[in-house]
Amino acid sequence: MIQKLFSYIIPIKIFKKKSSRSKTIEVTWANGELVLDSENTNYSYGSLQRILRYGLRNIGYNKVLKMDHILVLGVAGGSVIKTLVDEIGYKRKITGVEIDPEMIQVANQYFNLNEIEQLELIIDDAFEFVLKTKDKYDLIIIDIFEDIKMPNFLFERFFSERICYLLKDQGFVLFNTMILDEAHNVRNRKYISEINPKLFSSKMLPRIEVHNELIIIEKVA
Repeated sequence: MIQKLFSYIIPIKIFKKKSSRSKTIEVTWANGELVLDSENTNYSYGSLQRILRYGLRNIGYNKVLKMDHILVLGVAGGSVIKTLVDEIGYKRKITGVEIDPEMIQVANQYFNLNEIEQLELIIDDAFEFVLKTKDKYDLIIIDIFEDIKMPNFLFERFFSERICYLLKDQGFVLFNTMILDEAHNVRNRKYISEINPKLFSSKMLPRIEVHNELIIIEKVA
């Protein structure tokens, strides 16, 4: 494909759409691969896929393969789901929650997300879904952005405690955050300090792809 070849020289935008939830959705050929972006940041594939792949590798692919049920909060184009299925070879259940139905349409059209049989996609607000779900999960991946902003509820103690409650024993949370200033550093440190150290171990993987910091939580008791 000519567009793919030329994308090694210059990014080639092939789709752009205004979204009521995500403002702007763009699909671009960049360095030989399709990526999904908002107006100011990468939403799926490209650097974001590298970030979450790094987090999964830190947890351990061998552990991921033994998990029965993975929850992804914030699907966008589904790059972390593709990493799980195509790269790691994960074959069990994945539930993906995405608030923006237009984003899912783009993910299905350009990234074939609807062809992943083990994936259940749910159009819902992540906060509301977390309150309603009766399931427990081996891994909860949180990757929720509104362009370069992160909703405040993600860092509220009530939400983090609910997320941890939904973990099975020896389960993990993989939380992708963005650090743009010192206030964000303080926010992340406060978040970690509120995790119960008797029940969970937690660590930060800082400065991945410049502005991202991963928080990994493991249920140990």
